Amino acid sequence: MIVIGADTHKRTHMLVGVDAGTGQLLGGRQIAASDDGHRNAVRWARELHSERVWAIEDCRHVSRHLEEALIAAGERVVRVPPKMMGQSRRGERQAGKSDEIDALAVARAVVKDGIERFPAAYLDERAMEIRLLSDHRDDLVAERTRIQNRLRWHLLALCPELEAELPKGGLDRHIVLERIARRLRTFRGDQRARVASEQLRRIRTLTRQSNELERELHRLVQAHRPALLAEQGCGTLTAATLIGRTAGAERFPTDAHFARQAGVAPIPASSGLVVRHRLHRGGDRQLNRALYMIAITRARIDPETKAYLERKRAEGKTKREALRCLKRHLARRIHRLLAMPAVDPDPVTLNAAISGGCLT
Repeated sequence: MIVIGADTHKRTHMLVGVDAGTGQLLGGRQIAASDDGHRNAVRWARELHSERVWAIEDCRHVSRHLEEALIAAGERVVRVPPKMMGQSRRGERQAGKSDEIDALAVARAVVKDGIERFPAAYLDERAMEIRLLSDHRDDLVAERTRIQNRLRWHLLALCPELEAELPKGGLDRHIVLERIARRLRTFRGDQRARVASEQLRRIRTLTRQSNELERELHRLVQAHRPALLAEQGCGTLTAATLIGRTAGAERFPTDAHFARQAGVAPIPASSGLVVRHRLHRGGDRQLNRALYMIAITRARIDPETKAYLERKRAEGKTKREALRCLKRHLARRIHRLLAMPAVDPDPVTLNAAISGGCLT
């Protein structure tokens, strides 16, 4: 068997084949990032060896079309986190950086850790739609936060007493924005007040758009994975993160693989007679955050979760360690829910959900 490492770019992709047992370089080829280039890549790989696995650095925007072409051709594809590729390159004897060196590092990272340790590439179009909308909403909220911060500085110069009375996170509430708008109208002819008024209008627009996207995400998640919304502590945005960032639970053979991807798998940190585990800072931090939100919500309102955490504390674990145990337990349950057969909604319902939102 061979492992074919791919270093992907917008215009070209560099491919390198290595022996899956030894990591020995067998050949390399650069292809165009096009349909013809993808077909040439498959033909070249089939001539190189009959058994092969493609290892692609996980850069979704530039590697997606190559992944789609390979999976459509029946090829086996795994995704390699960019951090692991960097670690592999630092371990090489050859200094410097090039597309060939990067592709070789991707392939040898898979050889070193084992093919089964990496998540398989899996195309889930509905999950991709949810992720795109969720990421777009996050961008809108981040832009709104930047404008809100700038607006506060202008208000501090114009009317510091009003700025001091504003609630810390209230600059997306209609009643607060109206109060600011009324005060700004008293500063006729002031250019700072004019800029602040324009920022106020932009905040209102972004708030409306983000709310519309959240409603659309709720409809899509309800149509795709209603069991997630039924879970205590898992709201629309958390469920959208779990679906979009997982991108098909089928690519994880077990819940342990999913937990590793989410950064909640415990890492041994024992020495001598001291047996303990430490925090795993790797994995997808957005997935980790989603599980954390569910955990702290349940820890606050669910009696069974409270009893579980108390039981872990009684075993000698700290509060943070007990919460990590809870996140690992939740990863097992969430993986089971995501691996269940997806609901196949009525086409009319799905179209209504998609057309009901706002992408601007």
